[in-house]
Amino acid sequence: MSPLPPPAGHEPERRVRALHTPTTVTVYQAYPPGIGLPAARDGRFPAAWKRDRMTWIKPSFLWMMYRSGWGSKEGQETVLAVEITREGFEWALRHACLSHYERGFHSDRAAWQRELRRAPARVQWDPERDLRLAPLPYRSLQLGLAGEAAGRYADAWTVSVRDVTGLAHEVHALVRAGDLPGAAGLLPEETPYPETAGLLDRVRR
Repeated sequence: MSPLPPPAGHEPERRVRALHTPTTVTVYQAYPPGIGLPAARDGRFPAAWKRDRMTWIKPSFLWMMYRSGWGSKEGQETVLAVEITREGFEWALRHACLSHYERGFHSDRAAWQRELRRAPARVQWDPERDLRLAPLPYRSLQLGLAGEAAGRYADAWTVSVRDVTGLAHEVHALVRAGDLPGAAGLLPEETPYPETAGLLDRVRR
């Protein structure tokens, strides 16, 4: 289980942390029950899941809790842990671009816009969250998948889909009760993701 977040200064600003095995990585999404429950039951996304729309996946459980309000926001009541192949995850990262222009990283704004139009995936680095969902001084990866990448995610990369809404509510209850060590003990074990050469060159300074 995950320990409490490391002290400030002990973590690089931009690094992928995730629950992973030698062949898979777990990402999180939240959906209305009409999509989330069939996905968890069948281990794949139902026909109602739109493959022609961008979908955002998050390796950080606590960032998903921040985004979904611990699975309480409308349309995000079912929190899913989606285990995908590392091969697919890394394909997306190698074909991604940043979702925003960064002076000094991109040659110019026009070049970034051309890259954004072509890329089947995009990356945002947003502040990681602690158990009270306050921002931490380092950032968490959000990976947006569109077009070819979204289709691959749903139909080729997905290994399993689990409903972890109950876990979200249990961790939240412990946080509200002031039992942060108990809550931390239930978190998925997210450790630095092994970076092969060039994996994040397109999306990290």
